[in-house]
Amino acid sequence: MNTATSPNTRWLFPGRRGGQPLNPGTLREHLRQHGYMIGKARPAALRRLVLQAPAPVIARSLGFHDKSTTRIAAEAGGSWNRYAPGDHTK
Repeated sequence: MNTATSPNTRWLFPGRRGGQPLNPGTLREHLRQHGYMIGKARPAALRRLVLQAPAPVIARSLGFHDKSTTRIAAEAGGSWNRYAPGDHTK
């Protein structure tokens, strides 16, 4: 049986059934089994994001607090200090 539900499938992250998302805990375990350092990947990805876009935008997009992403941006050397968040269409 070479479907997504088979543990021997060629897919890296096989789901249970079509249309159902993979459980985050299951995904985390699959990543660990393949040698990914999960604990270090998330903060590193966030640091990269706040260097590419303003911290308030990242915070709203990912559900973080503005102060958290602003602090991370400052630690990473980001300088979006002239960015004015809010509605600029008025």
